[in-house]
Amino acid sequence: MRYRTIGSGDNAFEASALCLGTMLYGWRTDEETSFAILDRYVERGGTFLDTANNYGDWEWPEGGWKGAGRISEAVLGRWLTARGPRARDQVRIATKLGAARKDSTRPLSYSNFEGLSQQVVATSARESLRLLGIDRIDLLYGHVDDRETPLAETVGAFGKLQAEGLVGVTGISNVSLWRVVEAREEAARQGIDPYAVVQQNFTYAYPTPKAERFNWASPELLSYAASTGVPGRPALTVVGYSPLLQGAYTRSDKPLFGGYDHPTTHARVQALHDVGRELGATPNQVVIAWILAQDVVPLVGASTVAQLDEALDAVDLDLGEEVLARLDAV
Repeated sequence: MRYRTIGSGDNAFEASALCLGTMLYGWRTDEETSFAILDRYVERGGTFLDTANNYGDWEWPEGGWKGAGRISEAVLGRWLTARGPRARDQVRIATKLGAARKDSTRPLSYSNFEGLSQQVVATSARESLRLLGIDRIDLLYGHVDDRETPLAETVGAFGKLQAEGLVGVTGISNVSLWRVVEAREEAARQGIDPYAVVQQNFTYAYPTPKAERFNWASPELLSYAASTGVPGRPALTVVGYSPLLQGAYTRSDKPLFGGYDHPTTHARVQALHDVGRELGATPNQVVIAWILAQDVVPLVGASTVAQLDEALDAVDLDLGEEVLARLDAV
């Protein structure tokens, strides 16, 4: 396993180069299987776990919502309890807030997100701590940028949690680049640690451009992140979610979603299969290795131990300059 530093200063931590997403744990992936995947991840040197306070919350059964949400966080908390203090020492936990349901009687949607007000940040973070059974969140994200709440209020709320020792590193997800830059400038004005992580959708294929697409790790974001980590510019790490397009690179029954179904993607999928055959790797492993070469942390959600092993084996796959240039040229 390879490792990297997340954040800077006193709150920074070391984490594995591949982050394990636990979005489906406890509802689409049963608890026994979830525990087995988590055990295997740690056994193989994985240390970076990702969850959120709304995972499972968008299931809207007939007759209305009957659950309390936060299913993934609760499963992680039970796993940590079952495995004892050593497990907590071995892993770094990231969770998110801001995109849970504001109105518990309505389905989860953009119009029903809780947002990133000071009250929501303070209350939701403490509930995550309770469910996870921990006294400090290593990395806390705003799940979706909230433009209705003043940025100074949101940034200040995250900084207050850091000052209280409840949160280590902070981050933001599903956000435009200018908002990331402004949030980091606002943190400097307030004298608190800036967002150290941005989590965006990122994979080998490219989505069709849209003016309202703010959830993609654009080349501009990667360039900005690469410019950090120097005096006066605290380090910024990019984490890429949905790197394997939910299986669409290898499964014909999985549609290319979110603007990815276009001729360039089809050509890139073929390139992945060609390179994979030549290197004795799967297309998914080539994608993960390519993402790592971009200095992005791939966030992979495994539903089986076999899927996890496939992803972890890709961490040490060296594509080489010629193969990378060939893949980028498509």
